[in-house]
Amino acid sequence: MTRRALVLGGGGITGIAWEWGILAGLAEAGVDLTGADLVVGTSAGSVVGAQVASGIEAETRYQAQLAPPDGELAAALGRGMLLRFALAMLGPAGAQRFRARVGRIALRARTEASEADRIAVIESRLPVREWPERRLLLTAVDAETGRFRTFDRHDGVPLVHAVAASCAVPGVWPPVSIDGRRYIDGGVRSGSNADLAAGADRVVVLAPLPRGIGPMTGVGKQVEALRAHASVVLVTPDQAALAAFGRNVLDPANRAAAARAGYAQAAAVLEEVRPVWS
Repeated sequence: MTRRALVLGGGGITGIAWEWGILAGLAEAGVDLTGADLVVGTSAGSVVGAQVASGIEAETRYQAQLAPPDGELAAALGRGMLLRFALAMLGPAGAQRFRARVGRIALRARTEASEADRIAVIESRLPVREWPERRLLLTAVDAETGRFRTFDRHDGVPLVHAVAASCAVPGVWPPVSIDGRRYIDGGVRSGSNADLAAGADRVVVLAPLPRGIGPMTGVGKQVEALRAHASVVLVTPDQAALAAFGRNVLDPANRAAAARAGYAQAAAVLEEVRPVWS
């Protein structure tokens, strides 16, 4: 039985940092979300989720977010790519059709890093290599069909590849090859995919990017559906955190500020989270 589920949404480098800040701040106050029976990770949340489910302490990873981003380059979606995404939303109706159009954009895009280089970067930043025993679901989208896919330890897919697929932002990073298919960011379906926590009794959702755009489902609707059968709390960035994120969530220069903002925000959400988790 899944009693407690932790959902970690996407939000780039700043989203990773903010989530670690929230987790560390809550843990210090006595609410340890890392003990979840189920962890759901999407995009940035897949990076955090893989480590949470593996038992890595939030404080350790929070401190790592405060290190200077020496040698790390900022990535960004250019105006041309954003225009292509906007046009993809104007095509034939249907969420999967939309995701397939975005997938085609991703497959055709010229990215700075190759697929192999990107996987190597993910591996170098991920202090775990094997799937944890605890239930962990990582999300991705088939770039050709638009079909939504989750990966877990029973699929025979290397953890690093599953995380890389979930983080493959279309037009920024190349799609990731798994079992003959190419996969892109799970956030193309939903920023958090919180509906995967259905069946849990208590759910905490950390959503750096809560809004839905076009066919991409916002976390609010998914949380409302979960509340019909579970106690749920949704945590989204406050104004200080949004300011720390800046305009580019893929810029490592904003990582430390985002982490500190999450750590500070934890005190404000503590009394909302505690009764749900405990």
